[in-house]
Amino acid sequence: MDKVFIVDGHCDSIGYLSSQTRTLLLPSEGGHWDVPRAKSADISLQFMAAFIESKFKPSLATLRGLELIETAQRFVEENPDQLFLIKNQSDLNQIPDPTRIGVLLSVEGGEIIGENLFMLDIIYRLGVRALGLTWNQRNALGDGVWERETKSRLTNLGQDVIRRMNQLGMLIDVSHLNENGFWHVLELSEYPIAATHSCAYSLCPNSRNLTDSQLRALGEHKGIVGVNFNPGFLKENGPVTRKDVVRHISYIAEVAGVETVGLGSDFDGIEETPDGLENVSDLSYLLDDLTKAGFSTKEIEQISGRNFMRLLSGVLK
Repeated sequence: MDKVFIVDGHCDSIGYLSSQTRTLLLPSEGGHWDVPRAKSADISLQFMAAFIESKFKPSLATLRGLELIETAQRFVEENPDQLFLIKNQSDLNQIPDPTRIGVLLSVEGGEIIGENLFMLDIIYRLGVRALGLTWNQRNALGDGVWERETKSRLTNLGQDVIRRMNQLGMLIDVSHLNENGFWHVLELSEYPIAATHSCAYSLCPNSRNLTDSQLRALGEHKGIVGVNFNPGFLKENGPVTRKDVVRHISYIAEVAGVETVGLGSDFDGIEETPDGLENVSDLSYLLDDLTKAGFSTKEIEQISGRNFMRLLSGVLK
């Protein structure tokens, strides 16, 4: 099909940049994501996550998070002809830019703020516009999906974070949050939320995936699910291919509406990829698969990018 612009709701490439193992400027360095291959795939907006590894938690989580944010900021500043930072509506209105990729900074794990609400304002000032409240563990905001048996809602601090994110214009990401926390966020947030890199639990019963009730609720609240390319989230057993990504996209569109589904590759954050989606340059093949699956051109434009753009237009200040 003709080229359409793409918004990818999640990648973890900043970590490789921080460790100086890759520059993200040369495909020959390997990995899943770099600027040339992203441009070849017509990525117009890339969520870049500062993923705070477990070894830094809890005492060094803030320091590590700030290091990753600085790494991403420097990356954008040093490549102004190829990248620009998305911080507000004016920046968002530049998408799609014919020569540059918009970068939206996110943090994967509320541990970055510790137990201090003011840290949320600090990372906002540093350019962060999305926050995953938890990773899989418990933190001071709430419980991740590995704590499902506790059935806990958000803490008092977690509730304050939701309210403050609404005030600032930050996207709330519930991808790793436990189910009761998910429902609590929907009760509190005045704005739509996202699960930037998750899949459908009914198709693959992984704790990171969303139930039909969660999917429908996201649709009703004008939120979005970015379908994750992690084979373990797509299928329980056997080989995983692009068709399994299409299967989850199709299912979420059926359950929650096509306006509720987007892409959240998790490139450079997953150890394996589906066959035929080895890196970001393969995304055009996925869009072709959506055409073959019966999606219209308008629906594919929604899935590939416009749904995320609509969400961000309603959240960013």
